[in-house]
Amino acid sequence: MTISKGDKLPDATFTTMTANGPEPIDNSWFAGKRVALFSVPGAFTPTCSAKHLPGFVDKAAELKAKGIDAIACTAVNDAFVMGAWGKSANADDAVTMLADGNGAFAKAVGLEMDGSKFGMGTRGQRFSMIVNDGVVEELNVEAPGDFKVSSAEYMLGQL
Repeated sequence: MTISKGDKLPDATFTTMTANGPEPIDNSWFAGKRVALFSVPGAFTPTCSAKHLPGFVDKAAELKAKGIDAIACTAVNDAFVMGAWGKSANADDAVTMLADGNGAFAKAVGLEMDGSKFGMGTRGQRFSMIVNDGVVEELNVEAPGDFKVSSAEYMLGQL
């Protein structure tokens, strides 16, 4: 079942890269914050690298001025890849990179996709959500191949 507006985020553990190496982050990270969370099918993939992540990096100050406390990107990639991608996109101070290495979060929210025909296996769909204290306030799920409703610009219009 796909997560909906008003639902609490399911229990999940992400991994983020720190100066001390990979570290787990659980749902308590969302507590007391209004978070712009977006998911991409894969780090370093064309649309994700050219538009999706850079859009949130570029619009971080505007999102925060409209009440967003933190911005996070998740993908079914390991923490090393997510950390390297964040560095290459200059996302360090703007976007927290949350690795969903085994796809457990994508599956738990019902937004996984089969990327097997591209050699990618099971991944998370492209989506964005505003999460307020662990509860989904807005949910924007893209149609396959689209990049419209999960962008930073679209989210700004929702705030």
